[in-house]
Amino acid sequence: MLGLGTSRSVMAAPMTISLGTLAPEGTSYHRLLLEMREKWRKAPGGGVNLRIYAGGKMGGETKMVSQMRLGALDAALLTATGLADIEPAVTGLQSVPLFFRTLDEVSYVGTKLHPILEKRMEKVGFVVLFWGDAGWVRFFSKEPVRSPEDLKRTKLFVWAGDTAYANLWKSGGYQVVPLETADIVPMLDTGLITCVPMPPFAALAAQIYTRAPNMLELNWAPLTGALVVRKAVWDKVPAAAREALLQAAVETGKANQAHGRAESDKSVAAMKEKGLKVHSVTPELEEEWRRACEPFYPKLRGGLVPADIFDQLEQYLKEYRAGGAKKP
Repeated sequence: MLGLGTSRSVMAAPMTISLGTLAPEGTSYHRLLLEMREKWRKAPGGGVNLRIYAGGKMGGETKMVSQMRLGALDAALLTATGLADIEPAVTGLQSVPLFFRTLDEVSYVGTKLHPILEKRMEKVGFVVLFWGDAGWVRFFSKEPVRSPEDLKRTKLFVWAGDTAYANLWKSGGYQVVPLETADIVPMLDTGLITCVPMPPFAALAAQIYTRAPNMLELNWAPLTGALVVRKAVWDKVPAAAREALLQAAVETGKANQAHGRAESDKSVAAMKEKGLKVHSVTPELEEEWRRACEPFYPKLRGGLVPADIFDQLEQYLKEYRAGGAKKP
């Protein structure tokens, strides 16, 4: 009887899913993943254990995608940069500078594009559990950056592995330095880079603003992301638990987005109290930035962003701005 009981206990052991993220420990993104882990543990059929590796412990996003393909990692919370290593069309959500003007536009276009992207990602072996964004990417720099010409004088961080975006910057006359996220702080200290595009919450969490104490208040692009899991792993989740896990993930995604957008403004306020200099953008200066970005668009369409996705992006934005679309 003891042997039989032991056998049943072993058979009943819940499966474990490993998840990587760049989100630092202690941020709302990490805390919400911990809450999701508890919900997954209590799911029907014995639940699922979620092992979370936060703060880039599993490497940068390109490396995490590679590890998932090798089966060394099961899931990851990625920005569009990492997701593009799975499906290039995701770049349409994040890589077109100054295309979106409001976060309502970001949400509306996302609801249109997400189903298309999910189908493409599933075909290559990945399931999307939730989407979200963390507000706007801003430029943090050692010296004040107000105009495109100022930005050209900086040494600009870009993600290692994102060769297409690095080449796009270079084509506009900008100096880029490809690095992993973990290298940002030490390379700011050495002067190898002098400017970093990132959302304010990340600049606060990583203390970027103490090294690059100037922020340009320009809504460059939304930081979009998603939680993805290998389809081969997701298909092994007990049927009794899968619906509960997905529901918990969707709830986490909604909370992530709400916290992320609110945390962005709070982070800027907190950094200002500690010495961050925020440089506002006049309508005339914003127009200068838009003119500087326009030459990128023909290169992005059919290059970094698949032509059909770029065209749909333009279509949905026109639809929204014409007032014919219901706000999300």
